[in-house]
Amino acid sequence: MNRHSRLRLKTALLIGMMVAFGPLGDVFLGKGMHQLGAAPGWQPAALAGFFLRAFHSPTVWLGFVSLLIFFASYVLVLSWADYSFVQPASAISYGVVALLGCFLLGESVTSIRWLGVFVICTGVLIVGQTPPRTTLAPTTPSLATSSLTTEDA
Repeated sequence: MNRHSRLRLKTALLIGMMVAFGPLGDVFLGKGMHQLGAAPGWQPAALAGFFLRAFHSPTVWLGFVSLLIFFASYVLVLSWADYSFVQPASAISYGVVALLGCFLLGESVTSIRWLGVFVICTGVLIVGQTPPRTTLAPTTPSLATSSLTTEDA
């Protein structure tokens, strides 16, 4: 497997993780917070109690962990792929959000929303045909060339 193929494979893998874990984390977090109900107020003691209850919710924790996996994948893929590729390519998650909302949360997704999701996903397919990196990789200077010489001091 050549370098270009490896780059596309690892980029696709991490974007796939972003697409899966971002919406899943949002759904778990949203579901867990809805189960807790609205915050009782803005007083520090009320907020502290509210957050304490939130941190004891397994559903909220599933959301945190899923979003942490999403964020780690996002950081890693941005370390080599162009932002102008990653952000549009990961927008396929809007389709995942609509599917999760419809089938997992029982939301009614209108035909105009499905049309919008289709347009977004079509754009993702177009962006996916482009190379993930169009810029040169930054060069890391070696220790020998990065140390100060007596002339630089």
